Amino acid sequence: MNSQANLPNKVKIIEVGPRDGLQNEQQAVSAAVKIELVDRLSKAGFQNIEAASFVSPMWVPQMATSAEVMAGITRRKGAIYSALTPNMQGFDAALASHADEVVIFASASEAFSQRNINCSIEESIARFAGVAKAAKQHGLRLRGSISCAFGCPYQGEVPHEAVAGVVARMRELGCDEIDIADTIGVATARKTQAVMLRAAQEFPMAALSGHFHDTYGQALANIYASLEVGVSIFHSSVAGLGGCPYAKGATGNVATEDVLYLMNGLGIETGIDLDLVVDAGQFISRQLGRAGSSRAGNALAAKRA
Repeated sequence: MNSQANLPNKVKIIEVGPRDGLQNEQQAVSAAVKIELVDRLSKAGFQNIEAASFVSPMWVPQMATSAEVMAGITRRKGAIYSALTPNMQGFDAALASHADEVVIFASASEAFSQRNINCSIEESIARFAGVAKAAKQHGLRLRGSISCAFGCPYQGEVPHEAVAGVVARMRELGCDEIDIADTIGVATARKTQAVMLRAAQEFPMAALSGHFHDTYGQALANIYASLEVGVSIFHSSVAGLGGCPYAKGATGNVATEDVLYLMNGLGIETGIDLDLVVDAGQFISRQLGRAGSSRAGNALAAKRA
């Protein structure tokens, strides 16, 4: 452990920009640009990159090129390339594209589940049983993602027990890792610790990850609070790409550059080259025709210039 407040010595950062970050972009982003983005991130040293989503192109048109992206990327040895798979059709596509990990998702909020995917939490998890079984049969990693674990745009507060219940169900499905996500960015430090500690009663803390959005500017504080209770896996998005289409005003995921700047300052090992991530963030921001939302990324790029 890091002597500073018993923080972990090393963390795993899962880069979600190519999937979670880009999926809500209105303008089309070509497969070639996505491939270059993933390749730049691979070179930067990420152990795990969320690269694709095999959902209906009717629902998420931006992800229609996922098979092309997975076929075109240069894979770094030992790195995990993940794909979101909502059903068996999505799983088959992920398998064909040689994904290393499939991601299933459910909400901790009953209201969000009904409004988002028109079914209860229980029904949504039952739908993933086939995907989970197939992932195990084919030797793929299985990751579960729990949205609205800290608050919901429709019901407001989400009880800790509701989060714990979904964690337990995902454990039963055989998930290797479970993401606790602040989809609308309302969490604060103490609340974050309480939810993580409750989730850890159902699943090993070492395999829980924090997925924080920065709507209220609390994402880095929540990451630090998570480190204090033993969380050592975090999601982030290069240049702060992404948002939540279901939550008014919900900004993007916490920016990878900002998270790396924090970890470097704490002396926590990530295995990732911040300079190369800044380059990747500037690259995708140019492609989108706007500045990225990473403060550290923009500051470091300006300093170079």
